[in-house]
Formats: sequence, structure tokens, C-alpha cells
Amino acid sequence: MPVMPSCAHDAGEAATPVTGHGLNVHVLQHVPFEDIGSMAPWLAARGAAVGYTRFYEAPAHLPPIGNLDLVIAMGGPMSVNDEPQHPWLKEEKRFIREAVRRGTPFVGICLGAQLLASAFGARVYPNREREIGWFPVASAPSGDDVFRFPASESVFHWHGETFDLPDGATRLAVSAACANQAFQIGPRALGLQFHLETTPASAADLIGMCRQELTPGAFVQSEATLRAAPPDAYARINRLMGEVLAYVTRT
Repeated sequence: MPVMPSCAHDAGEAATPVTGHGLNVHVLQHVPFEDIGSMAPWLAARGAAVGYTRFYEAPAHLPPIGNLDLVIAMGGPMSVNDEPQHPWLKEEKRFIREAVRRGTPFVGICLGAQLLASAFGARVYPNREREIGWFPVASAPSGDDVFRFPASESVFHWHGETFDLPDGATRLAVSAACANQAFQIGPRALGLQFHLETTPASAADLIGMCRQELTPGAFVQSEATLRAAPPDAYARINRLMGEVLAYVTRT
């Protein structure tokens, strides 16, 4: 998200840590119904310890960045411009900016991508089209030192805002509705406007909480169409999500 907002501190203890022996991962979660989806089994298979900052709960503490091997920022219905309503946004952007500058692997999903763009000085604003449903994105190749998406892949979208690219960022993907679908800052920070982590269960949660946003539009699919997506559509994007995670955490 966000879809024209309607539906979605300093160092402290990370909430709900999960025991593991691999990567130390921290998730920035903005609403209960937008969790990490297919990333959960990918991380579990690698023995990752996963902690959360849940900004919808109080108090919401952010952990020391130096202890982290990966930061994941999820989606949500709020806008990055809603600092008066959500004062924690300012501190979250500072946290993201510091993590990326330190070289900590980072993946931002939808709102998370917009937070990454905003953290590095780019403008976030309403897109000319809302994009909700399964639509293709195309790779925007820019050299061998960045992540490369497939030439074309149908992915799951739910957003109404977009962003300019931050200075020094590389565009990775585009779509008919939105020029900046994915971008990279440095060697290990990716922002994805779309949702590769979506599973049938997480899609159902999003539809259930935000179905009022499924109003007619050139790039808005009906609830019936969203619910009819076949299992292999989810399998394809979930594999691609795993490739993104493998890329940013590569040694």
C-alpha cells in the first residue's frame, strides 16, 4: 500500500524475537494484516532469528542496527507523508537511512519501498493510477552490479502512491501504471512497490481489511479476480521473493 490512505525511538528491545542460529532479521510492521508472508518459511529454512517492531502497538521500540543482518519494512495503508498522524514515521525513516548507510541488507515492500525513497530525500505522492491486482512489471536493466528482475513477470500490487527515485538509486522495474516499481540503493538495499511475499492467506487478509478500495479503475481488479489467482501465480512470485532475499544477504 498505500492506496490514497484510507484502509492501512531509539535503540530498544526488539519485540517477539524468534530463536534461530542464522541471520538476525528485524521486521518493521505497520498493520497486523501485512506480515512477511512467504518470507517466513524462507527465513525459517535458514535458521533466522526474526524480531519485530510493530508500530501499531505501543511502545514500539527499534533495535540496535549493528546487531542486524537484514531489515524488512512491510506495507501499510498510511502514507510516508503522514508524520503528524504517525510521529513514529520520522524515526523509522532515520532507522532505515542509517541501516542502509551502514550496509545492512534491506528490503522494503510497498510502503516499505516508499519509506526507503523518502528516507533518502525522494518525493512520495499519489500515482496517476491506483494499482490493485495482478499486473506485469518489466525489468529495467541497468548493468551487472544490481538485482535483475525477469524481463516480464505478473506480480501482486496494492498501492495508490508512487515515488521519485532517490539520488544515486537505480531503477530495476517498471509497469504500465507506474514508472518506478523497484529500485536499488547501493549493493544491498532494494525497494519493491509490489508484493512478492503475498500468499493466498495474506491476499485474503488484505482483501478482507481493504475491500472498500476495490473501486473501478484501469488497474484495479475485482475481488472475484483477485480471489481466482491460481496457486502457481503465488509460487512464481514467492520464488522471486526468495531470490531478492538471497541477493541482499549474499556473502
